[in-house]
Amino acid sequence: MATINLLPWREEQREEQKKEFLTICGVSVLAAILVVVAYYSVVDKAVTDQQSRNDFVQRHITDLDDQVKEIKELKAKRKLMLDRMKVVQDLQGTRPYIVHLFDELVGAIPDGLFLTQVESTSGVISLTGTAESSQRVSSLMRALEASDWFKGPNLTEVNANRAFGEQGNDFKMTVKLEVPGQSDPEGES
Repeated sequence: MATINLLPWREEQREEQKKEFLTICGVSVLAAILVVVAYYSVVDKAVTDQQSRNDFVQRHITDLDDQVKEIKELKAKRKLMLDRMKVVQDLQGTRPYIVHLFDELVGAIPDGLFLTQVESTSGVISLTGTAESSQRVSSLMRALEASDWFKGPNLTEVNANRAFGEQGNDFKMTVKLEVPGQSDPEGES
């Protein structure tokens, strides 16, 4: 019987399988490396694109912030201008009242009484002056009460002032302004 030795053939087959296995492993590793490199390059490109979009948006946000700031400044200037216009309009509108107010006030002041200061605040007029006697102050208070423009005179302070005679007095008084035909008193002096 003849003996056949199959060992070299098996060794060759093992060597070929080993080479095939190593080749497949090498190709797999190479493919995996290529996939990883491709993945990282795609991700890097996406990150770069997103960063450029973020920069673009940030630039526009900065521009819009500047525009919003400018708009706020313009609104503040507009409000200031409107407030000034309203003050001028109010002054123009109350001009006849102020003239009539002073006319009424001059008509109410008796001889021997001198006003040194007249102030108006929120419809209340403060009068400061000097009188030759307390009767002159009383006459002023009666005349103011009789006027259609003034109501409720209130004497707040009286001090002797001998420079205007033996009965001379310095006085302070308040009176409410009541413009006929209006519920809200107006007038600044």
